[in-house]
Amino acid sequence: MRTYEVRTYGCQMNVHDSERLRGLLEDAGYVRAPEGDDADVVVFNTCAVRENADNKLYGNLGHLAPVKAKKPGMQIAVGGCLAQKDKASIVRKAPWVDVVFGTHNIGSLPALLERSRVEQESQVEILEALEVFPSMLPTRRESPYSAWVSVSVGCNNTCTFCIVPSLRGREKDRRPGEILAEVEALVAEGVLEVTLLGQNVNSYGVEFGDRYAFSKLLRACGSIDGLERVRFTSPHPRDFTADVIEAMAETPNVMHSLHMPLQSGSDQILKAMRRSYRRDRYLKIIEDVRAAMPDAAITTDIIVGFPGETEEDFQGTLDVVRQARFAGAFTFQYSKRPGTPAESMENQVPRDVVQERYERLVALQDDLAWDENKSLVGRSVEVLVAEGEGRKDASTHRLSGRGADNRLVHFAVPDDVEAPRPGDMATVEITYAAPHHLVADVFGTVRRTRAGDAWQRAQETPDAPAGSGVMLGMPTIGPTPLEPAAGGCQAG
Repeated sequence: MRTYEVRTYGCQMNVHDSERLRGLLEDAGYVRAPEGDDADVVVFNTCAVRENADNKLYGNLGHLAPVKAKKPGMQIAVGGCLAQKDKASIVRKAPWVDVVFGTHNIGSLPALLERSRVEQESQVEILEALEVFPSMLPTRRESPYSAWVSVSVGCNNTCTFCIVPSLRGREKDRRPGEILAEVEALVAEGVLEVTLLGQNVNSYGVEFGDRYAFSKLLRACGSIDGLERVRFTSPHPRDFTADVIEAMAETPNVMHSLHMPLQSGSDQILKAMRRSYRRDRYLKIIEDVRAAMPDAAITTDIIVGFPGETEEDFQGTLDVVRQARFAGAFTFQYSKRPGTPAESMENQVPRDVVQERYERLVALQDDLAWDENKSLVGRSVEVLVAEGEGRKDASTHRLSGRGADNRLVHFAVPDDVEAPRPGDMATVEITYAAPHHLVADVFGTVRRTRAGDAWQRAQETPDAPAGSGVMLGMPTIGPTPLEPAAGGCQAG
């Protein structure tokens, strides 16, 4: 049997797309290559958002060229956002690439690989619009206990720093029944936690004209028996409405964790970014979320050094960070993204200034996150145990997992207690706080779960066929053509 490897770059949407690519390949008879082996098929699922994304891709392709020359029959495929943007130029720059496919036709990969093999020439297929929701494709998930569920694809925003809308297209919404059917199928396989995923997840419903669709969807997830944790990413402050806050607060299995991108605390920069909210609106959302859910853990994205940013603008960002007291933040130094309006803006901020501001922001955010984490010392939390060894120090071996608020917890398990499996729930007491994680040296109880059972089955039958444990197909729903549109990027 031919082996495959999928290499993923970029956002959660790309991670989820890679799960579908693995599902498609396994459905076509390929098997995952053992770690360290050269696969027969290597697939790059690319990102066009990060700086030097193309250099990273062509560097990796260059490393594979001599490997392919020594391995007859090896194939290389490039998909994702960079493929959608660069199209046939990829094959011109790297003629040893066999297949190039875009964000709108990942389901074509097995057929394109076979066509390239038979015809002995590169195949390039880039659709300009989505025809079938990719969520209907077979999926090989990485985790048997936690899953992504797409509620929409594409984005209607026009942020000046973001190229995603031109590569993913305008927003297309799945029907609620299809989404809930997928969630129910996942729960039946042992999944305890789902994350609802969209480029701008809380604008869900815009295509079929229901502004309350997302809050209704959250409440509907609350009625699914066996679903213990519901999360979503990423919302846009413009579309964050009171009904969503109420649904979060009133639906027991919707977690009180929120990732809401800020990007800047300066109204002038937000306007230049074409972000359709201002700092006071953002802070009011934070205030309303905490009034409804005092225990909410809020995280964000921030860009430092956007063109035209002054020291006063940057101080505005620091001020919002102090007021919001984020549990964590993904902080980025602005870099030009080819194809975006911001690329040609005047007053680009010097790199040394951007670096210095970035360091000040990170230092402030770390201090605030550390203070927030210290307030949890002494509390008992229920942790969804994650796969992996966890942290080790000189005297203690710890497992790791996430609390309901999505904070990372490293916890010790006594020698006389059977260790929980990934997917099980452990109740522990926090004994130490760091800026980016918590430590629990007081162990409480273990709750063995269906998710833990699914993980154990997956270890016993790692090459199980579709539908067993971590391979999800949706034959009862089937591919559904998109309906005509009726009406943030993953970084929000």
